[in-house]
Amino acid sequence: MPVTKIKLENFTAFKDLEVEFSPGINALVGANGTGKTHLMKACYVFCDLGQSDWSLARKSVEVFLPSGRTSGRLVHRGYEQYGGAVEVHIGEWYARCDFDGSSSMSTTTTLDPPTPTVNSAYIPAKDMLANAPGFLALYAAREVHFEQAYRDILLRAYLPVLREPIDDAHERMLEGIGKVIGGEVVVKGEEFFLSNEQGDLEFTLLAEGWRKLGLLWLLIRNGTLREGSVLFWDEPEANLNPKMFRVVMEVLLELQRAGVQVFFATHDYVILKELDLQMTEEDQVAFHSLYRDEEDEIACYTTGHYLDIRPNAIDEAFTDLYDRQIERSFGSKLR
Repeated sequence: MPVTKIKLENFTAFKDLEVEFSPGINALVGANGTGKTHLMKACYVFCDLGQSDWSLARKSVEVFLPSGRTSGRLVHRGYEQYGGAVEVHIGEWYARCDFDGSSSMSTTTTLDPPTPTVNSAYIPAKDMLANAPGFLALYAAREVHFEQAYRDILLRAYLPVLREPIDDAHERMLEGIGKVIGGEVVVKGEEFFLSNEQGDLEFTLLAEGWRKLGLLWLLIRNGTLREGSVLFWDEPEANLNPKMFRVVMEVLLELQRAGVQVFFATHDYVILKELDLQMTEEDQVAFHSLYRDEEDEIACYTTGHYLDIRPNAIDEAFTDLYDRQIERSFGSKLR
């Protein structure tokens, strides 16, 4: 069940923003501080609501982790007296969470019940699999300063495989990732290993880029990412060799074709260009460019075509590099 729309009012970096999403791939681009990660986190909070008995307010606090775990601090600075709100539409269902900026209190109004059950996964920019042993027990017993997304992704990674056999499309995805990382991922106790003909290599000794792909392999293999589910991935390019970007985009497009909605935030030109080169007319892809308008408030421009992204901070940076290289090359010849 896809996320179709989000409305944010005086929430974190946003004053007033409404974005409609593609049921396929949603690529979020923009300069630092334009709210790409916050937008995905807000959507993830609502997707995860049906997986627990937590309120939207409490889940928001644990995922965003404001100081003192006070929900009022999620209200846009300077607008505390007005409060803030987030409204997310998932299929035909939607819910709204209101935050009181003057205190830790909040009011949640859920409309069109019952709450849908959405299989979702949020992959943070930082890897957790190498640090997994003992983390869940520590998180459950102690007040550790970790966003709950780190706990949640470990819970997904530890899930055993489904009883039903894996289909051909998902098998192809696993094979593609397996060729890149050189094996399959196995779980022993609370430790993760890369298993191949040479034996088992613990994730603490594995390159972080391979660990990220290994996590994606696990989520596909154990059925977390199947038809109707939603994947949120913050900076898939982080610690990943650019040569691997091609297979990442191949897998994300295949997931979309298999009925998985995908969100990812990126600062990388090659990631976006790989998506642009590989997508077909049948693929459902939207590029969301987040930027600050003339009043210094965050706005969003959405398009289905890479060349129509505006503003495109990533493309502008690469164009600037190219222009400076040309200038230096001609300058050296003149000298």
